Amino acid sequence: MHRRAPWRHAVTAAVAACALLCAAAPALALPDAVRDNPGVAPGAWTRWGSGEMRWLGIALYQATLFVAGNDAGEAPLALRLEYRRDIPGARLVQASMEEMRRLGADPARLPEWEAQLQRLFPDVQKGDTITGVRMPGQGVRFFHQDRLRGELADAEFGRWFFAIWLHPDSRSPGLRSQLLQPPRKPS
Repeated sequence: MHRRAPWRHAVTAAVAACALLCAAAPALALPDAVRDNPGVAPGAWTRWGSGEMRWLGIALYQATLFVAGNDAGEAPLALRLEYRRDIPGARLVQASMEEMRRLGADPARLPEWEAQLQRLFPDVQKGDTITGVRMPGQGVRFFHQDRLRGELADAEFGRWFFAIWLHPDSRSPGLRSQLLQPPRKPS
């Protein structure tokens, strides 16, 4: 009978523990703002792509897309932005309105949406997160630091707001491409 060296048991146990933790990592990595949304089971969400938004070479934020389903066009979506610098909330609102206008949103709706975003978007500091969760047919819920700030219950707004990052004519096609990377299937 062949006896294993005692260190082999420790290595085997460590590898098994690592494999277990790695399998659980996607569930553990799901931010509270994504996990806690009525109508979507926490297990339905998967992390898609991630990328950095830069303007004139300056890093503004890291964006990560989560999708509850297999189709980013039809499923509930969550976009989490982790800011790399301090930005006033008024500037975030202004940039959002400019992009939705540029992409073709109804100009008659923009003033109403702007007023609502002004109450929902705080000033952000480096390291802060804002997460928008789009529920198709319902609107968008906004979270700051994983705490609910409020909801804009307008499906049309949700479509145009997420278009800022996901529309084929997005101002940042490289970031769009990175975000729309579905998770790799295990081989």
